[in-house]
Amino acid sequence: MMMMTHQTLFRRIFASLCALTIALASASAAAQGLRAGGGGGLSSGSGLGMGGLSSPSKSGLGSTLDLPPNLGRKQADPVTGKQVQQADYIVAVVNSEPITNSEVRVRAERVAQQIQQSGGSLPPRSELDREVLERLINEKAQLQQAKELKINVDDAAIDTAELNVARQNKMTLEQMRSRLAADGIPEARLRANLRDQLTLLRLRQREVESRVKVSDMDIDHYIQEQRQSVANPDAVEINLSHILVLVPEDSSPAQVDAFQKKAQAAADRVRAGEDFGKVAREMSDGAERNNDGLLGLRPADRYPSLFVQWTQNQPIGTIVGPNRSPAGFHILKVVERVKGGVPGAQVLQSHVRHILLVPNAQLSEAAAIAQLADYKRRIQSGQADFATLAKEHSQDGSAKEGGDLGWTNPGQFVPEFEEAADALAPGEISNPVVTRFGVHLIEVLGRRPHTLTEREQRDAARNAAREKKLDEAYTTWAQELRGRAYVEYRDPPQ
Repeated sequence: MMMMTHQTLFRRIFASLCALTIALASASAAAQGLRAGGGGGLSSGSGLGMGGLSSPSKSGLGSTLDLPPNLGRKQADPVTGKQVQQADYIVAVVNSEPITNSEVRVRAERVAQQIQQSGGSLPPRSELDREVLERLINEKAQLQQAKELKINVDDAAIDTAELNVARQNKMTLEQMRSRLAADGIPEARLRANLRDQLTLLRLRQREVESRVKVSDMDIDHYIQEQRQSVANPDAVEINLSHILVLVPEDSSPAQVDAFQKKAQAAADRVRAGEDFGKVAREMSDGAERNNDGLLGLRPADRYPSLFVQWTQNQPIGTIVGPNRSPAGFHILKVVERVKGGVPGAQVLQSHVRHILLVPNAQLSEAAAIAQLADYKRRIQSGQADFATLAKEHSQDGSAKEGGDLGWTNPGQFVPEFEEAADALAPGEISNPVVTRFGVHLIEVLGRRPHTLTEREQRDAARNAAREKKLDEAYTTWAQELRGRAYVEYRDPPQ
């Protein structure tokens, strides 16, 4: 079907929107109980270290939506931990648009939280500020380019994204708005940030995707590279499951003790034989809880160094922890350990079905979203059946099968669709999801491990080769766009 493609770069970009727990990032988000970490969470980079900052293609859009603190209010600096007085001034100008000190501070706070939550160590304050400022300059230049190309995001898409923010944080929309208002964050600012990030996503899809073609020669070359890496004794891939119990920075000793007891209770349950995925769904604060805590098979150097250290030389099936990091307490299970090579020898498949409505002159995008939201309400209340509605209304080729797409491997869908599906537990139904093909209602029917056939492994190699070329194309495009922009540095951020 047309919707299937292999756009891992864009899937990572969309993670900052559709997983969206990051979108609630403010200095006090963790303290307020909002779940931190995005779709894919730890799976979208090597512990969210500085490599992810310097290469936008590695970490999407900076993996953050900037929600400002109250200027003039004393706050804890994310790196030093000291109380600082916020003051606003211009730190750089991109063409004619300024970047302020407060923008850098908010972004730096969020990046620092991500690094800590993934078990990494914080870089020096000056290095963090410099990397964050460079990212903001790139984004400003890209937003200006999107404006010139008349790339727009309508209110219906923002409404859907805002609903996903609430859903990922297990709140109603009203609860989320109240929580943000209590922290001095207006809804208008959240929606403005969502609009910017969606605009960047659409710009990059338009400008970068068309540059990338993967030939059979590219696939053969990639497979050869991976086979050569098998000779490297350090080329090991691991698959871990993860339960995180967050510990807010301002927790008292008594609160820390309570969090530790919660983590120990979770570890005791899985050591006693209870299903790790069930315990993760019930007790974990990590975004991967919706995927039974599974972080996925990847090279060891793409995991936080603490995770690798804690699980090194541990047999398959071993439960490790709870261990403490700056983010909180972690329980890990060693699911798989293999020699590096062609990626994805074993994957987690998803069984998915959907209903697709395609906006047209008679059906606006907003109307399609509203219609699918009504379908979801009717299904959940028992008034309608998903498969029946799909057969009657879906405009996808899968309609005659009740919307059933069968068992699919990671990377087979466009990123917006895949990120929404990945966030669902089996049996859950998404909110309406907007992609270039229309508006979808998605249900995950099940998940299972699957060993890829030789042909499927070649497809996996194609995906990986495409991802590599997308990274390269994005970097080239971003550098070209930055090179055409006039950038004036003012006073350094503080």
